[in-house]
Amino acid sequence: MRPALIVVDMIKDNVGMHLAGGKSSEFAGIIPNLKRLLEECRKKKIPVVFANDSFMEGDLLFSGRMKPHAIRGTSGVEVVPELGPEPGDTVLEKRRLSAFFKTDLDITLRLWKIDTIVVAGIATPGCVYMTAMDGFSYDFRAVIVEDCCAAHRREIHEGFLAAVRKMPLEPMVRIMKLDGFLDEIGD
Repeated sequence: MRPALIVVDMIKDNVGMHLAGGKSSEFAGIIPNLKRLLEECRKKKIPVVFANDSFMEGDLLFSGRMKPHAIRGTSGVEVVPELGPEPGDTVLEKRRLSAFFKTDLDITLRLWKIDTIVVAGIATPGCVYMTAMDGFSYDFRAVIVEDCCAAHRREIHEGFLAAVRKMPLEPMVRIMKLDGFLDEIGD
């Protein structure tokens, strides 16, 4: 396995907006596990990509229930400081749910000779899943690290992953716990 880690949407506006709304701390709650995952990946020279929402004012996404956030050029599109980025990490701006949609992620991963994407971040049934499935559609194996992902409510995260587990995509698309993934990449 030649993996790359894709951390999706762990930016100030998403994590901060979620906490400011007082809904729950599901997004911030995964930061300790993400820090551990990032530390191990960096130690093993596994490429790290932060795929961040970066929208334009007036974006179509804001015409429904989604409130304007992560406006390009603002500090809200920056990775939360607890996670990075660090020198050597790649920051990718994205305008839609998938980190692959109209970005250069596919060609970048191929340049690095990556065969497996490891996806973490928020939100599990949206940007995390879309990134994993688009990666699979581009012929990358995909691992979703379940305890390094969150939805705005835990029951949505767990219910969604339960449904994905019933799909016949294993072993091309896998859901793993952090410890299991770290054991797999070992020393």
